[in-house]
Amino acid sequence: MTEERKKQEAGSNSRPLRQSLKEYARGITGGLLFSFPLLYTMEVWWSGFIASPFRLLILVLVTYLLLLGYNRYAGMHPSVSWRSVMVDSIEEMGIGLVLSFCVLFVLNRIQLHDMALAEIMGKVIVEAMAVSIGVSIGTAQLGAQEDEEEEDELEHEKEPLRFGMLVLATCGAIVIGGNVAPTEEVLMLAVEAQPYHVLLMAVLSLLLSVVVVYFSDFKGTSGRHTGNLIFELTLDTCITYLIALAVSAAALWFFGRFSGVSFWVAFSQVIVLGVLSSLGASAGRLLIK
Repeated sequence: MTEERKKQEAGSNSRPLRQSLKEYARGITGGLLFSFPLLYTMEVWWSGFIASPFRLLILVLVTYLLLLGYNRYAGMHPSVSWRSVMVDSIEEMGIGLVLSFCVLFVLNRIQLHDMALAEIMGKVIVEAMAVSIGVSIGTAQLGAQEDEEEEDELEHEKEPLRFGMLVLATCGAIVIGGNVAPTEEVLMLAVEAQPYHVLLMAVLSLLLSVVVVYFSDFKGTSGRHTGNLIFELTLDTCITYLIALAVSAAALWFFGRFSGVSFWVAFSQVIVLGVLSSLGASAGRLLIK
């Protein structure tokens, strides 16, 4: 957002304001689009109520790091300075907090006179971290045609870094898998699954990653494979799936899904959620940029 304003200030005084309003509108739309399922999920409300300050702090720090990575490697203007990236990330988290509070208040999940401040803050913070990622994605992805053309020029000038692709994969896994992680259905599927079901889900996750990255017509797939295709396929698929499993495990831990269960049930939950997270991770590298 900051870089765009600087570019427009030299042209006219009205343009920066209009551009800023457009970007805020995109961010709000993206924040709601990608996070509304979580805003309507009872388990997330409860997690916000019981989450310790330590877990909330970890959630805020991890989200901020993801926003830094996304805005640096996949935003509308990936060539901006780190200072602008940091400011934009803080701004997006602020928008996420405001949106979360407003939606929860409208849904009557927050009662200002009947709830303790700690409960209100817990609910808002847990929801806001998912919303802020949606705000960042919406600002970059819902741009106008001229913004997309400018972004294409930047992409031609600089080949995507592998670390940047890892950041995108993590964001994609969180956006897709995070909507399901707090639900009881993940635990139910894990408890009822037989070992061969768990194996089949792992195989399905790997196949989805291969199909999305290598055998689809999604933007970004063409012309990016050189050298040994089998080696690249194996490396990218394994990295993507490991990221998906790590994100799944972290989300399940945060929502308390590992408490009081056996290792097998915990492991099965990670594999169950990994089906969605792997789809988000593989598609996120290609679509969320």
